[in-house]
Formats: sequence, structure tokens, C-alpha cells
Amino acid sequence: MAEAARIDADLIDQATLTRGISFMLLGVALFTFNDALGKWLITEVAVGQLLFVRSAAAMLMLLPFILRSGWRSALLVTRPRLHVLRVLLIMGEVAGFYLAVRHLPLADVMSAYQAAPLIVTLLAIPMLGERVGWRRGLAVAVGFVGVLLVLKPSGDIFGSEASSLVPGLIALGGTVAYALLVILTRQCIRHGAGNLVLITWHTLGVGLFGLLTLPWGWAAIDATTLALLGLIGVVATLAHICINHALKLAPAPLVVPYQYTSLLWAMLLGWIFFADIPSTSMLIGAAIIVASGLFVLHRQNKKQSEAA
Repeated sequence: MAEAARIDADLIDQATLTRGISFMLLGVALFTFNDALGKWLITEVAVGQLLFVRSAAAMLMLLPFILRSGWRSALLVTRPRLHVLRVLLIMGEVAGFYLAVRHLPLADVMSAYQAAPLIVTLLAIPMLGERVGWRRGLAVAVGFVGVLLVLKPSGDIFGSEASSLVPGLIALGGTVAYALLVILTRQCIRHGAGNLVLITWHTLGVGLFGLLTLPWGWAAIDATTLALLGLIGVVATLAHICINHALKLAPAPLVVPYQYTSLLWAMLLGWIFFADIPSTSMLIGAAIIVASGLFVLHRQNKKQSEAA
């Protein structure tokens, strides 16, 4: 990975690389703040209500881009079934995340979601036909040990009480859904889907899901809560823009590892707003997950560099 990173760094100037890293750090920070705000509000509103208002606010931000490009270019795709399946996974992943953080510390759920790249590595074998060597396979196995430490089968998440078991299973299910989502997104991109198409389908799909659940989960809210729900959509859209811009400025291998800074933000925001203090096993497990993910990324980059 170091050799590939040096080669990529030589192709861009240091100022551009610094801007790319800065946009990635900002995007990750915004996403984590968005998640913390959602955890705070989810105790007062239904999940579907949150998703509907969030998507409505996000669509207002996307509307100028859609009007400029045209609705056809934002919605028409070559593989509609693939995009519908992707939207269904998005619904499950987003709803699962908010249901999990309603009962669990933000840092614990975020740590579990960091295992998604490891799951992607395994699922890419049958779904994308990718080959995984023994080094990456071992790193994935070690990473799942970290997941067990974070989830603690006999502790806070998978505890002896049923009330802690269900949120843990939801968090794990959301992680798997997110990993499948990543793979389907790769396939959509291979078939010509651009950023605007992906985010438009994403926003409309989540909004539709929230709309359909409103008859069974609408809570009376004041104007302040409504504004904060809308803020979630605005922040999430800004975070998407920052990360996409980071990937345009600098090669993915140089900026993607900075996504793991979300764990630091999650622990800090969890401590400030929810008085959540990470346990020792959670910190060790998170460190193992991050180390395994970085090693898997290193091996992938090395393989791609050798092939090139």
C-alpha cells in the first residue's frame, strides 16, 4: 500500500492531496454528527418519520442539480431491477442503523458498521467473482474477532436481557445490508450509473419508505424538532458532496482510510451528548476492526498496482 500510495502521490501535487484529505475528514465528521443528531431525535420520533423528513430536505438540496441535468438523466438507468434492489438495501440499512442507535451507544454501532468492508471482501467472491488470498482471508477472520469484542456476546449488546439482544442483531443486520449495498453500488457504477443517479435513487427510496410507514408511526412534533429532522437531510447531503469531492481530488487509497476517523467522532459525541463511555473491549475490538480493514485495503491496492 505504501508503494502504491507513493506512486499516486507523485501524480498529484501536495496541495490537491491536502484538500482531498480535508474534504474526506469534513465529510466523515458531518456524517457522524448527522448520526449523533439522529440518535438524539429517534427517541422522540418514529424511524419512518425521521427518514421521510430527512429525505424531503435532501431532495430540496438536490433539486437544483436535478433540474440542471434533467429528470431523465437523474432517474433513467439501464438496470432498474438492480437499482430497486439497491434501494431496498438502503431502506434496511438506514432503518437498521437508527433502530440500533435508539438503544445502543453510538460508538458501538459505528464500530460494528466499520466491519462492512470485511464483509464486502467475503461477499465479493461469489457476487463479483473476485479472488481473495489467504492474507486478506486471515485479516477478515481477525476483523470478525474484533466485531465480537465490540458486540460482546455476554455484555452490553448481546447481553442476557432480550432488550439488548434485539438491537445487537439489528446492528449486525444493518452492517450486512450495508456491505451488500456497497457491492450493488459497484455493479450499478459498472453499468453507467453516475453520482447524481445514485444519490437521487437513494434519497427518493428512503423518502418513499418513510412515507409508507407514516400511518403507523407519526409522532406530534414541534417546529424545532421538524427543523432538526430537516437538518439531518441537509447535513447528510453535504457529507456526500464532501466525500465525492475528496475522491475527485485524490485517489481513493489515499483518502478512504480517513473514514475510520468516524469512530473518534462517535466516541467524542457519544461522551458529550449521551454520557457513553467506551468500554475497554469496545476500544480493543474497534482497533482490531480498523487494523484489519486497513490491511485488506493495503492488499487490494497492492494487487491492483501489480496488475497495472
